[in-house]
Amino acid sequence: MTDLLHILPNFSTADYSHLIPSLEKHLITCTDLLTLEATDIAKRAQLPVLDVRKLVGDILAQLQGQLGLGSGNEATTSQSEIQIAGGEVEWGELRKSGNDLLCEWSTISTLDDDLDAALGGGIPTGYITEITGESGAGKTQLLLTLLLSAQLPPPYGLSRPALYISTEHPLPTTRLTQLLTTHPFLSSLPTTTPKPSLAHILTLQTPDLESQDHILHYQLPVALARHRPALLVVDSIAANYRAETSSRTTTPSTHPAALAQRSADLVRLGQLLRSLAHQHDCAVVVANQVGDRFAPMAPTPSQTPHYRALSSSPVPGWQHSSPTPLPQSLSAAVAPAPTFAPAPAPATASAPHPSALTLDHQQRFFTGWGDAPPSQPQPPAPNLKTPSLGLVWANQIACRIALVKEAAYLHHGAAPANAATAIPVTEHERAAAAASARGLPSGVGSLSDALGGAEVGAGSERAEGGPRAWRRWMRVVWAPWGEGVGPGERGVEFEVWRGGVRALRRREG
Repeated sequence: MTDLLHILPNFSTADYSHLIPSLEKHLITCTDLLTLEATDIAKRAQLPVLDVRKLVGDILAQLQGQLGLGSGNEATTSQSEIQIAGGEVEWGELRKSGNDLLCEWSTISTLDDDLDAALGGGIPTGYITEITGESGAGKTQLLLTLLLSAQLPPPYGLSRPALYISTEHPLPTTRLTQLLTTHPFLSSLPTTTPKPSLAHILTLQTPDLESQDHILHYQLPVALARHRPALLVVDSIAANYRAETSSRTTTPSTHPAALAQRSADLVRLGQLLRSLAHQHDCAVVVANQVGDRFAPMAPTPSQTPHYRALSSSPVPGWQHSSPTPLPQSLSAAVAPAPTFAPAPAPATASAPHPSALTLDHQQRFFTGWGDAPPSQPQPPAPNLKTPSLGLVWANQIACRIALVKEAAYLHHGAAPANAATAIPVTEHERAAAAASARGLPSGVGSLSDALGGAEVGAGSERAEGGPRAWRRWMRVVWAPWGEGVGPGERGVEFEVWRGGVRALRRREG
């Protein structure tokens, strides 16, 4: 029971000094005491049953007192109360009322009303929030906005600095300076309000997985306790894991062991970040990469052959074709063998629907891509993505925000071959994409503003059939404090412009 004082540092062991040596000798932990029968523990450790039951009762009473599940006026032992300085009794958070919890609810704004409304008020403190999406979807732009808004006073921020941990590229200070001077809200702050500054953004660089583990476990807790940042950003959480996996040359026999070790490392990382977020009352936001996901393919006729008979056969139900004439000397000795030919393939072959218990079916509920019900028509080539680090990491985070980027094709005349996956665009988007194709300034200048905010930035390019413009949506896949998007819904459309990110309000026609 070596973990008793680690779980309950204030637990008094004076009354149980004769039990602890035997419990430690037989490797009985607190979990064993709380989950196993007292008679089984007493038989295993050769201890009196009544003494074991008393110990278990005191441990359970103190745990309930810390959580606030006990009653302040009930006659329990002193172990169920936590004494603090001044002689008063402090109970756990579950004893707080709903109003107390609402008053303690702190969020960091995205500086856009529509995006904040979709997030349930913003990015909350005390939780791990993941922002995932493919390259160019706007992850870093949203993170940079949060680094500045965290320094604002409530209700936009917490008037505290921010900490940025980079695993790929250093902090883009030039882009932060541009946000400070061009964002409508940040550039118009009154002189009496403290303005965000690059000096209040702390940075750490983790070039590989070994240095990342050392910084997160040793340097990060010290930095959080010393500077008390309101926001901790890790950009990105999967970069070093993916680089480490690609650089290793493992044999098939050790590959499962490597995956199991990585899963254990991700669980420990999630526990560490959750503990730091709760202990220091800061919001932990991590950026995650995605990989392509391919839908199940329909079976081809060669994979599922159908046979039909060609001619009659003496065997009932079998038919064979006329054999090739043989020499008279062999015709009597060789019997004709039945031959078969493939039957025509079915008219249509659709991809099989995966079972409800398989990962291929269930991942559409937590990845952010491909969540349209099977009853709805699916595009011929859906652009499906899967966040990195798999299901193990998905269980460590409290909220997943998917930034979806899709191309809008502008056609002149006949529709191209990929018109089934094309996204309808408005007239001002058509003009913006056409201007981008001609080489005019885009997205970061007056053209975007004149066109009502149509995003035609660096993602715009000339595609087959006409210019192509990128459209982006923010989808809250899940969050315990807000309502996620429904099946088949795109979410809140937004754009990346010189002032950061903002929701896109479309004009009809």
